[in-house]
Amino acid sequence: MSVGEEVRTEQDRPQQSLGTAAARNLATTTKSAPQMQEISSRWLLRMLPWVNVQGGTYRVNRRLSYAVGDGRVTFVKTGDRVEVIPDELRELPALRSYEDDDVLSELAQRCQQREFAPGQVIASFGGPTEEVYLLAHGRVEKVGTGPYGDDAVLGVLADGAYFGDHALLDPDAIWEYTARAATACTVLVLPRQDVEQVAERSDALREHLWEQRAIPSQRTNKYGEKEIDLAAGHDGEPDIPHTFVDYDARPREYELSIAQTVLRIHTRVADLYNQPMNQTEQQIRLTVEALKERQEHELVNNREFGLLNNCEYDQRLQPHDGVPSPDDLDELLSRRRGTKLLLAHPRAISAIGRELNKRGLVPETIDAGGNRIPTWRGVPIYPCNKIPVTPERTTSIIAMRTGEADQGVIGLQQAGIPDEIEPSLSVRFMGINEQSIIKYLVTAYYSAAVLVPDALGVLENVEIGRWR
Repeated sequence: MSVGEEVRTEQDRPQQSLGTAAARNLATTTKSAPQMQEISSRWLLRMLPWVNVQGGTYRVNRRLSYAVGDGRVTFVKTGDRVEVIPDELRELPALRSYEDDDVLSELAQRCQQREFAPGQVIASFGGPTEEVYLLAHGRVEKVGTGPYGDDAVLGVLADGAYFGDHALLDPDAIWEYTARAATACTVLVLPRQDVEQVAERSDALREHLWEQRAIPSQRTNKYGEKEIDLAAGHDGEPDIPHTFVDYDARPREYELSIAQTVLRIHTRVADLYNQPMNQTEQQIRLTVEALKERQEHELVNNREFGLLNNCEYDQRLQPHDGVPSPDDLDELLSRRRGTKLLLAHPRAISAIGRELNKRGLVPETIDAGGNRIPTWRGVPIYPCNKIPVTPERTTSIIAMRTGEADQGVIGLQQAGIPDEIEPSLSVRFMGINEQSIIKYLVTAYYSAAVLVPDALGVLENVEIGRWR
């Protein structure tokens, strides 16, 4: 290169061919349909048997049962002070359906807060039951004597549970197990003596307790249902018992819930921009997908019919060591016949896998719609990201028996509604307004029903963040 000669860069050279930016103006672009990250597998909607209902209501008729009033007690925490909500005392079987709010408020005020350290005995086997314990926070083990004289854990109680409530109806009751704190526990204690003092001034409470004491005298089976008198194994000519099957006079009715939205599309978009994909169809498709995601969320979490809130108290279990061990899964399955499926958050399924690996176990898998689904004891464990995970990294695992024929859990819908595009899901044209915007009403009707209590079980407070 001679002195004074300019160095020409790539940008200085003249263009010798058509550039790609200009060429794209003449090219046809290949496009994908609109994508949506919210779409999940929705195994609950796919595996739940759907029953068509008429009139938007499904009534579950059952045998007459006296086992009512069991549930969870809710508390209010202010700093380090915990108080029970007076209305929640109705969850105790002895106070079920009691209506005097003033009396319940006085009983709530008489509850005494106590703290128990891990390993501390709260109540001892064989001792008199003189207090009702309301567990505000922590885990309590029910310890009994095993077949060979050693201690055996009969069950685990957690937040919202209660024990010792039979003291309110039986003054001679004794503890049939030892209650021992597995973790640090905050407990509210309601002495039976205080309840008796309130009952002395309240005729309504005294009469109510007498009525509740009469209920156990009814002949019932182990499920609390009125017993059917039968004779078996007899000979000769004895008198055959007479009987009848009594029904619940106030059966529960499930009304279809609703999820709706109004989809708006401008006529200019619908008229001019429909190639290669129809804008209206894509807008409706994505809206329906979001509606189905909300539908599954409601089936799991709704306070009226959601699976987590409709599980009976005696079908709720606590993991013995916090993590979802094979022993906990076995106990969950043993609570019902013919469990068809388990539902768990994907992170809970990972925790189950870790616990199985610790024991050298490899779960079997099945093929479900081209997906490999893990199983336990032959029962598939389907992922469901609608099951909540708490900030403390705990979650729940749901076990279900499904179908009307098996007295299980069923989904409810009403097919044949106007402008239906899927069973119980409609897209209804609402007209065009003065701003040239087309409106469509997108509606889904749904609910779920538990035909008998043992069709649904939940393993609660499962720890998913423990790695060792």
